[in-house]
Amino acid sequence: MPEEKKSPVKTVSLMMIITLVGKVLGLLRDRLLTTNYGSGMEASAFLTASRIPRVFFDTVFASAISACLIPVFSEYLQKKGKKDAFKFAGNFITVMSVLCAALTVLGVIFAPQLTTFFADGYDQETAQLCADLTRIMMPTVFFTGIAFSFVGVLQSLDEFNVPAAISLVSNLAVILYYYTLNGRYGIYGLAVAFMIAWFLQAAVQVPSLRKRGFRFTPSLSLKSEGMSKVFKLMLPVMVSTWVLPINQTINSKFGSRLFDGAGVTAVDLAYNLYTVIAGVFVLSVTNYIFPRLSKENAKGDRDELRRSIGGTMHTTLFVVIPMTAGLVVMARPLINFIYGGGEFDDFSVGITSTALAVMSLGMIGYAVQAVLSRAYFARQDGKTPLLAGIVSIVVNVLLCWLLTERFDVAGIAGASAVSFTVNGLLLALPLARRGLSFMDRRFAFDMLKIFIAAAAMALGTYFARVWISSAGGKLLTLAVPVAVGVVIYFVMVMVMGLPECQMAKGFIKNKLLRR
Repeated sequence: MPEEKKSPVKTVSLMMIITLVGKVLGLLRDRLLTTNYGSGMEASAFLTASRIPRVFFDTVFASAISACLIPVFSEYLQKKGKKDAFKFAGNFITVMSVLCAALTVLGVIFAPQLTTFFADGYDQETAQLCADLTRIMMPTVFFTGIAFSFVGVLQSLDEFNVPAAISLVSNLAVILYYYTLNGRYGIYGLAVAFMIAWFLQAAVQVPSLRKRGFRFTPSLSLKSEGMSKVFKLMLPVMVSTWVLPINQTINSKFGSRLFDGAGVTAVDLAYNLYTVIAGVFVLSVTNYIFPRLSKENAKGDRDELRRSIGGTMHTTLFVVIPMTAGLVVMARPLINFIYGGGEFDDFSVGITSTALAVMSLGMIGYAVQAVLSRAYFARQDGKTPLLAGIVSIVVNVLLCWLLTERFDVAGIAGASAVSFTVNGLLLALPLARRGLSFMDRRFAFDMLKIFIAAAAMALGTYFARVWISSAGGKLLTLAVPVAVGVVIYFVMVMVMGLPECQMAKGFIKNKLLRR
């Protein structure tokens, strides 16, 4: 019996634990950057330079690789078997490697122009440093292309834990650099460490691929049946997945004009923490559910597809809505606890926490678009996410232009939050016309219960924060209000009888109490 049939809760839980460890290491990695370099020239230049290859890759290939590879690979597995599926995967990986290599070369050549485009507010010295660091880190595009392709193959074969662990390995490599070689080689050595870390993301997956019988056979055919389907789907999928990287680029571009470039650090760190908190749960769920949705679509099981979308959305919002409320209240203590200290002074904490609190208002939209975009991709429909993505990008640009001068980082963060929300709405509404809507009366009533519980949680957390702040200490100021909020939320949803609570009770009764 497949693993997903035996214990999806266990699979997702283990993925969440692995992802959480990786994300915590990512936060430690970012903290080491702030404590060593603050929010000054080197930190800003490095953050922009490390983002350029990621945006290059994300904009052109990242989600497109998994969104195109997994549905087509799953179709091959269902209809033609492993041998033909592996042959297609070898063809896909070869083509993506060539394209990513070409993108890497272009990035190295045009690094100064890319720096100007991504951060036009930098002075000449910062811009030059950023261009130099960009050239060092551009090969991460090539390594990430291979790593993401491996992820798609493994997830299609129901292996989720190794793909979830790749960020853990890469973050460990960078952290090791900080503790050993940073004093000698500085910011340039850090760029090399990042490049090596992204190579490790691909290398760590090879043993699992070999264990499952996959042997890479290069093939550069662009006209094979599988690649024809990929290219047909790839352009709309590619554009639809531009929302996150392009919006982050837009936000950082406007941030480079604030506080002598320190706005870049504030917006980037807030966004990184935002995606860590939302991503541990949301990405674990979407990475697990996407291959399943692709298989259900390949089988033509429309009813099961609709139930899977609705159940996934219900559980996702059960967690994300209280996350949103908690982050709005606890943004400053959280930023101060993680990044505060060393070169990261009270001003840096203030602007970063403001960005995080306002940006958090878009977390529900972020979660909705993350889940529903996978539903569309599973059905090999990239057109709807494409249109939603274009609209949300336009909204972000307009709002950044209107709000940044007046509200500083809060304006940039607010533009991002509205953009996420618009994207989520534009993906949710068309599902009703296609008979796949998850929004029925029961769902809406459950969401109302969750919002009431989250509001009570936020109120309790706020008063606990005010009360404990006089005791001093970063850890107490963060931990006590969060604990109070978690207890209030779960007591409220238990009393209201939400389905997730019933499942938790059943799990405790059947699994834990029997022991």
